[in-house]
Order: sequence, then structure tokens, then C-alpha cells
Amino acid sequence: MSIMSDKWISEMAELNRMIEPFERGLITNDVISFGLSSYGYDLRLSNNVIRYGEIAKIDPKEMSKIPLLETREEKIEVNGLENILGMSHEYFRIPRGVMGLCIGKSSYARMGILINITPLEPEWEGFITISIINCTKRAVVLYPGEGIAQVVFLKGDEECTVSYKDRKGKYQAQKKIEITKV
Repeated sequence: MSIMSDKWISEMAELNRMIEPFERGLITNDVISFGLSSYGYDLRLSNNVIRYGEIAKIDPKEMSKIPLLETREEKIEVNGLENILGMSHEYFRIPRGVMGLCIGKSSYARMGILINITPLEPEWEGFITISIINCTKRAVVLYPGEGIAQVVFLKGDEECTVSYKDRKGKYQAQKKIEITKV
């Protein structure tokens, strides 16, 4: 298994539309950095957010009963101990022999923000749904259009037998934030 370089990521983005829109360099001026890095791609947060309404518990098998508030925000304020769902600004198309692993940006991690993203499986495509958790008791501001996480691309020694597309994964080609589907 190999970690793929900036050269490979750039080629895949330009020839196979692996990342759209694609930022060829790392943008760092007065922003939480985003774009192409040495061995990964720093994806941006869109301004679409889902917040959970007031409810005593969340059951993944009863999501239709949970009040959800879907909004578009210019600055996203995550309250203390709150969990929200966000979405990547970029649309991803993962090649068959590749998997993407996402890691939250240290700029936000140092403020108590935990980013959780499921692996980007071979032949999955779509906007990434991002779980954003504020582990502190104070509100933290996030900036849409700026970096939120880094994707590292791993190329397998051999291609998988069954890809996400082959098994008709339930989150394939998602165009919006998707809540849990069971």
C-alpha cells in the first residue's frame, strides 16, 4: 500500500476529475489552509449545516423522528458540546484501487473540535458529510470556504474485488448532507 503524492493527486484531479473544484496549490493567506499538500488534499467546509433539534436521544434506526434544522451559514458557530453535520465544498470521485482517509485540521483540533469522516471507499463519489464535534464547553467558530480536514489517498497493492459502486452503497453520489441511513 502506498500513500499518494501531490503529483499523483494533481494528475488524478485534472485527468479524472477526482476532486472538483481542485486547488492546485496550498492556500494559506489569512485562511485555515486548503488545497494540495505534499501527500494529501486539504478539503474545505461548505456553508451547509445540519443541527439536531432538542431531543433526549438519537437512535440511528429512528432518524425520521429526530428534528433536524438545515441551514446555510456564513460563519458556523458550534456550541459547546454540540455535534453538527457539515459538508465538503469539493466533490470527490475515488478511483477503484484507492481509499481516502480524512484527518481533521490541527487548527481546529487545538480548539477542541473533533472531525469524524468515514473512509472514502474505492469508487465512492459525492460531497463528503462531515461530523463536527465541539468537545469543549465554549462555542467555536468555523469558516466555510476554508480548510476543515485533510484527505490522504492510499493505493492498494491490488484492486479490490468489490468496490463501493459495485455494491451500490447507500451514500453513493450524495449531493447534500446525508443523515444516517440504516
